[in-house]
Amino acid sequence: MSDRVRDLLLVGMVASVVFLCQLGAPRLWDRDEPRNAGCAAEMLQRGDWVTPVFNAELRAHKPVLTYWAMMLCYSVFGVNEFAARLPAALCGIGTVLLTYLMGSRLFSRQAGLWGAIALATTVMFTVESRAATHDGVLIFTSTLALAIYALSTLPSQGRLFPRWPVAAAMYAVMGLAVLAKGPVGLVLPTAVIGMFLLLLRRLPESTLGADRWWRPLWDIVRAFEPRHFLSTCWLMRPITAITMASLVALPWYLWVHQRTGGAWTHGFFVEHNLHRATSAMEGHDGGVLYYPIMLIIGFFPWSIFWMPTLGYAGQATRRPGPMQEGHLFAYCWLGVYVGLFSIARTKLPHYITPCYPGVALLVGAFLGRWGTGEIQLSRLWPRLAFGSLIVVGATTLIVVPIISQQLVPGEQLLGLIGLLLVVAGIAALMFVQQGRISRGLQVTGAMAVCFILSVFSLAAVRIDQHRELSALMAIANVEASDSELCTFAVLEPSWVFYAGHPIPEHGTIESALRHWEKRSSSGVPICMITTPQQFERLRQHLPADTYTVHTLDRFLQPEPLVVLASQPNVMAAPGPAGQVIQASLESPQVK
Repeated sequence: MSDRVRDLLLVGMVASVVFLCQLGAPRLWDRDEPRNAGCAAEMLQRGDWVTPVFNAELRAHKPVLTYWAMMLCYSVFGVNEFAARLPAALCGIGTVLLTYLMGSRLFSRQAGLWGAIALATTVMFTVESRAATHDGVLIFTSTLALAIYALSTLPSQGRLFPRWPVAAAMYAVMGLAVLAKGPVGLVLPTAVIGMFLLLLRRLPESTLGADRWWRPLWDIVRAFEPRHFLSTCWLMRPITAITMASLVALPWYLWVHQRTGGAWTHGFFVEHNLHRATSAMEGHDGGVLYYPIMLIIGFFPWSIFWMPTLGYAGQATRRPGPMQEGHLFAYCWLGVYVGLFSIARTKLPHYITPCYPGVALLVGAFLGRWGTGEIQLSRLWPRLAFGSLIVVGATTLIVVPIISQQLVPGEQLLGLIGLLLVVAGIAALMFVQQGRISRGLQVTGAMAVCFILSVFSLAAVRIDQHRELSALMAIANVEASDSELCTFAVLEPSWVFYAGHPIPEHGTIESALRHWEKRSSSGVPICMITTPQQFERLRQHLPADTYTVHTLDRFLQPEPLVVLASQPNVMAAPGPAGQVIQASLESPQVK
């Protein structure tokens, strides 16, 4: 067995364990997961592979590719959490394997191995590879397109861009990315390649090797000189790009536009693209340092090496040769995503996750050479890196039990996860101080796998048990076995997914009362979910007969839920999380 095959098996095994272990154990987390999973379930139930619908309403948030993948998984495994998350997990495994191939091609086998392992065991990338969202599919398709470019070009030998058949395949993959999450699937990978070529074609006359810190910034500005910029754009075969991406993605966009009378097109492109770029939607805003900080947090635990990685990569870009090209490509990958999303007004941590493979290439290149002794560091950097790991672990040991006592009572032992970080940090630092750098990195890698598994396969499952969802669905199933479930002034997407059917949502008291009276007069029992404040408004207008009231504490929410049932005599205990009260109009009460 060749070294590369053995590495691929190792990397694939690590990614599979991290992304698939207990994948379906926690229930879907509000609010994106049940919306996406529920949309795919409703499309499959209706036999409609074109129009995204959730809770019987048009869902214009994202295109259709992820829904298709979920629908295929539902057809095999049934409609459940595992099937909903499986497309993201498989795409995560594929992205990790592609990262190894790119690292081996651009740097060295060791760089590819460490970069792939680092990517598979970072916090944010694991979140996206275990969640029923669109980001996992987008990351894989974007990475595949960039991998096709990186694996098919030899800039050091004069080939700056792939031949037409390879370029056509690359842009077709970007078309899939457009089907996964919209125009960013074509624009951003193309911008990464374009920035790389703009700088690379300037290298013979560049001042990247100059000692002055501002010279690289000046080179970036000079790269956009009009003639140079236009010639680089033409080199990238723009006609092929538009043609291939359109052949893949445009048929569905036209079809859903026609099917919805333009409603989906307006909702997606205007509300969920233009408005997010020009205004901070739903309060998701941040300053210039938002994404650098989020990157350090999201790439943990491997972000402990961010300072020596950037220092080494900065030096490598100033030295002519293949290593210079590889580092420049990874830097462009990182810079384009962080730079463009920093300009956008709406900011969320996962927006820049597609650049994580590029960050992993930089980290892998540094660790690969440091682990083999090809580069030397002062004793300060390992102490800072592993010392920060120890500090995070010690903080986890102290803070998590305190927070758990307030939010998830009985789960204080989850703080012991921090002990992994403390022990690994001390052991790795000792090995490095003894000159056994490779062994120190192996300890770090083993710790990263155990840490991520502890967080997502243990802690997430334990915390999920404290959600009110089970008790709520138990009440709804008892009261709504032959009745209609609806809500007033409150609705969580997870209720729709686990109810297995759309739930009418009433926004005004007039609408809620009209619906209640209509169903009551026709003899159809009703189960209505609302809040204590809205219940106080409802009770003044309800018919003069008895009804049942349940109250449930909401997970991480200050206000509880109130569940009204129009048939109080058909009851079963909802479980320890709920309280049941027989009430009448003369003495309504909530406890």
